[in-house]
Amino acid sequence: MYENSIQTEALNAMVDVIRGTNLKPASSESLAAFFESRSDLSGTLYLGYPIIGTAEGSFQIDSLFVSPDKGLVIFHQIEGTTAEHIEEIQDESYTKLQAKLMQYTNLTKRRHLMVEINVATWAPACQEQDLEIDDDYPVLRSAAELEAFLDEVKWDNFEYFEKLVAAIQSVSNIRSGKRRNYVQQSNSRGAKLKLLEDTIANLDRSQGAAVIETADGVQRIRGLAGSGKTTVLALKAAYLHAKHPDWNIAVTFYTQALKGQFEKLITTFSYEHKNEEPDWDKISIIHSWGSPRMEGVYYNICQWHNIEYFDFATARNRARGREFEYVCKEALAQIHDFEEHYDAILIDEAQDVPPSFFQLCYGLVREPKRLIYAYDELQNLGGASMVSPEELFGHNAEGVPLVSLRNEQGKPKRDIILDVCYRNSRPLLSAAHALGFGIYRDEGLVQLFEHESLWREIGYEVADGKLQAGEHVRLVRQPKTSPEFLEKHSPLDDLVQFQTFQNNDEQMYWLTDQIETNLKQDELQPDDLIVIHPDPKTAREAFGLIRSILFARGINSHIAGVTTTPDEFFVSDSVVFTSIYRAKGNEAAMVYVINAQWCSRGYAFPRNSLFTAMTRSKAWVRVCGYNQGSDSIDRLIHEYEQVKDNHFALEFNYPTEQERQRLTLVNRDMSPQELERRQDILSGFDRLTEALD
Repeated sequence: MYENSIQTEALNAMVDVIRGTNLKPASSESLAAFFESRSDLSGTLYLGYPIIGTAEGSFQIDSLFVSPDKGLVIFHQIEGTTAEHIEEIQDESYTKLQAKLMQYTNLTKRRHLMVEINVATWAPACQEQDLEIDDDYPVLRSAAELEAFLDEVKWDNFEYFEKLVAAIQSVSNIRSGKRRNYVQQSNSRGAKLKLLEDTIANLDRSQGAAVIETADGVQRIRGLAGSGKTTVLALKAAYLHAKHPDWNIAVTFYTQALKGQFEKLITTFSYEHKNEEPDWDKISIIHSWGSPRMEGVYYNICQWHNIEYFDFATARNRARGREFEYVCKEALAQIHDFEEHYDAILIDEAQDVPPSFFQLCYGLVREPKRLIYAYDELQNLGGASMVSPEELFGHNAEGVPLVSLRNEQGKPKRDIILDVCYRNSRPLLSAAHALGFGIYRDEGLVQLFEHESLWREIGYEVADGKLQAGEHVRLVRQPKTSPEFLEKHSPLDDLVQFQTFQNNDEQMYWLTDQIETNLKQDELQPDDLIVIHPDPKTAREAFGLIRSILFARGINSHIAGVTTTPDEFFVSDSVVFTSIYRAKGNEAAMVYVINAQWCSRGYAFPRNSLFTAMTRSKAWVRVCGYNQGSDSIDRLIHEYEQVKDNHFALEFNYPTEQERQRLTLVNRDMSPQELERRQDILSGFDRLTEALD
């Protein structure tokens, strides 16, 4: 069994306190202070969590301590000096949580719950001396009484701890993907995938904090692709919806194909928290742009403020390549007094939207401006980190920044970093970076980060040399940011493969055979596969032959956003084919990147496309192509073999500032035709015209 990071943290860490929203701040902080001061305890203290879905609706537990050696301790909190209904509340808290956990068969044995549940009332300000309650209902008024109570609590069934954490987090059904009861072979790809999904069913400490901790104000969640940002954001939206059913909440994003994923995640989490469907009148999942036929943040703003709305075609004529930035700036210029429509706005893919969009959202959300945004630490392979909050949200009339993010002791975190990649294995991610940057390209680097510090921020460490201009450096990923279980399920040469062919027909027939094998022998399902064409301009045409061959063999397929609605990506019993833009934000076990020879060019965008395509895989990737003029799959294979021979370390001479400037200039040295083609791609023409028409 693979070692899970949750288990390791539980054994090695002190108590981690995660601060959800609650109406008992004084008793919560005194409880948190006690646990944070104790180095002899381990586990997590949740304040204002969990919320349990029952037949009567949602039930709120004040606080919960989850520990590998104490089990569960429920705290009913009394904020004031008097106490009422202690026995009733303790009983209800116990029975509600027990009923929830009894639903998890992996936590029971012969009808018995294998988790120790204890309940106590924490009443640090209570002055009543004689409460006249049974001794079975402990009331704790001081740190000494709390310490004595915990000393008596024991739990010996540590082997259930990981499963307990998954149940408390209410994410096991989502993170484990689908039920794979059909798997019969012990060593098939389906069996390996089931074990892999079960292993990552828990949120880690940073993810758990990102879900529950909600600051009064702006909150930032940042991390590498595959670090769980979309899942975290969806669970956070569902948590806020359950906690505050009267709030108007908006979840927005730039890739329309993400809408279905958010709806599924939020619905599942809502049933966990409330035992009912989300109130879709109170929680909106909408595109960042929108149109008269598709709700969106920008479109709604224009309607609410009676200002001119620009569609994509008009914006493209006026500001080619920066269309969304243009329309948002125009809207900002016309709005002098914002109508505040939301109590919270959550933005996914924040790296894809301009600062002016953040300023529009900031104007729409009511005080205390709960705006939560999540983004990839890599805006794109050649870009810098996201601009600062000061630049994103602007300044007031006195020149003071409207937003400044700073984590403060004893308060919900405003800036959360997710630094562990749970999607891509170390070999896959390192290879994708090497190819994306051109680390081992004979002609030299294609692009590089603007700031050296970004390498460390995305999980690399210096194994040799120096990470500074003009120096030789060797960068490696460590198990703490690339968990080893992601690469141990299969041989290295099965995790990442490059395939070369004589021509396109040979490539397509090979791909057909592989897909048929995946579905009929490997125990994978159609939605475990993604076929990606990295060049969005030629993708649709390239899919024709392969889809007709699959159809002749009785295998259904679809083109995301073309033969489906813009909101759909995966479709039941059908293999998805997609351009690079619609692939973004989605993932699958087996990813096929076809016609990858286009990515061998020495320009940033084809390299970025290859990086994005490869990192959609959570298990296996196949990069396929053939030599076609100056586009060479053999060139990519040569680069891959070098990073493989270097044990997936990135080893190169870090360019000087002058050399980096020259890199940028070289990459801009294109013919007018190439420049126009690149502008079409960068503007997302195919993606947005399909979405906004």
